[in-house]
Amino acid sequence: MPQSAYRFETHVLPDGKVDVKVPMAPGTRVEVLVRTPTADEFNDLAQAATSSLEFWDNPADDEAWNNA
Repeated sequence: MPQSAYRFETHVLPDGKVDVKVPMAPGTRVEVLVRTPTADEFNDLAQAATSSLEFWDNPADDEAWNNA
């Protein structure tokens, strides 16, 4: 069965509850994972994503794609 993933950012309410509006019909079964992101987690992901860009910048690939 195909699965969809949604990402929401929210805050815990004073009573310890989290309220999230989702684009699904009432009664739909869902799985909820709760995690607390660290301050430099995004920086690590951004650095990893940009560090791999050099792989695509090479003359052999440029020539192959330009002649495709």
